[in-house]
Amino acid sequence: MADDAVQNGNNHTDIPEIELIIKASTIDGRRKGACLFCQEYFMDLYLLAELKTICLKVTTVDMQKPPPDFRTNFEATPPPILIDNGLAVLENEKIERHIMKNVPGGHNLFVQDKEVATLIENLYSKLKLMLLKKDEVSTNNLMSHLRKINAHLQRNNQRFLTGDTMCCFDCELMPRLQHIRVAGKYFLDFDIPVEMAALWRYMYHMYQLDAFTQSCPADQDIINHYKLQQVGGMKMKKHEELETPTFTTSIPVGVSTEG
Repeated sequence: MADDAVQNGNNHTDIPEIELIIKASTIDGRRKGACLFCQEYFMDLYLLAELKTICLKVTTVDMQKPPPDFRTNFEATPPPILIDNGLAVLENEKIERHIMKNVPGGHNLFVQDKEVATLIENLYSKLKLMLLKKDEVSTNNLMSHLRKINAHLQRNNQRFLTGDTMCCFDCELMPRLQHIRVAGKYFLDFDIPVEMAALWRYMYHMYQLDAFTQSCPADQDIINHYKLQQVGGMKMKKHEELETPTFTTSIPVGVSTEG
C-alpha cells in the first residue's frame, strides 16, 4: 500500500484526519488507478483539505495483490473506502452521505440541483457502450449527451456546473470527461469536437485545479482500465508497462479560455 498525505500547510491536531483508500494502478500497483469513484471522492476531500477543514491521507491498494492487513480488515470489499476516526465507510452511497453529513465542510459540496444531476447522469454508461459497440449509433448517443452538457455550460456562462465554485457534480463529471477523452481517442480515435467551446473551456478550468491534477490517473492507467474489461482482457506489452506516465491536460488550439 502506498500513502500520500495532502496536508496543505496545516497540521493542527484539532483538524480531523480522513483517510481515503483508492485502487492502485493496474500497471505498477502503486500510483493512482483509474477508478472513477476513487477520483471523485479524492476530489471532494481534496477540496475540503484545501479549505483546511480536514487533513487528507490517500492510500493506494493493489487489488491484484492486496496486502494481508487489507484483506483482514476489509475482506473482499474493493475501494474506495473512507476511514474517519477509526470508522470505515465502505459503499459509494454511504461514502457520499458520510462526506455530506459528517465531514467538516462537506455539506457545502453537495448542492441540490436536479437539472444538473439529470444532465450528467448516464454519461459514463454511454462511453462504455461506445467502447463495446464501436458503432455510429453509440458514438452519436455519447456525442448528443456531450452537446447537452455543452449547451448547459454555454447557457449558464459560469466556470463550473452550478456556479463559479466547484461542487460534487464537478467532481463526478470531470473524471468521466477525462476517460471519454483518453479512452475514446485511444480505442476509437474519438475526439470531443472543438465546436463544443463551452465544454472545452470548462475542462480548461478544471485542468488548472490541484483537486483534479493531484487525483487524476495517468493516461496509461485509463487505457489499461478498459483493456482489462475487453473480452479475454488485452495484455499489456512490456514497453507499455515501462512507459513514463503521461497526463493529457491540453485543450485544442483556438478554443478561447475566457468567459
